[in-house]
Amino acid sequence: MAAKHRATTAPGPGDGLVRAGAVVFVVGVVAVLADLVPFFLGHPNRPLLVNVAAFLAPVGLGIALLGLARSARASQRRAQARAAALEPEPPEPPEPR
Repeated sequence: MAAKHRATTAPGPGDGLVRAGAVVFVVGVVAVLADLVPFFLGHPNRPLLVNVAAFLAPVGLGIALLGLARSARASQRRAQARAAALEPEPPEPPEPR
């Protein structure tokens, strides 16, 4: 039987924001559905709290996008640091005579 190897990586910068943004987005989408489905069935408007909770969808999307941007910037910094470490130092200019 082959052993299963699962790669484990530590969460990077922005991963928590992406997860939190996804949760807030899902809550917002549920609120949008709770607001729109009764409207299409002919029931009167929902309470103000449900209408306000529907704004969580774009807020969650924004939080997740901020997390992605933070993660991308950290990845870019790591790549630049690796490239700088691999790049040979330029030769010193000759001394003037």
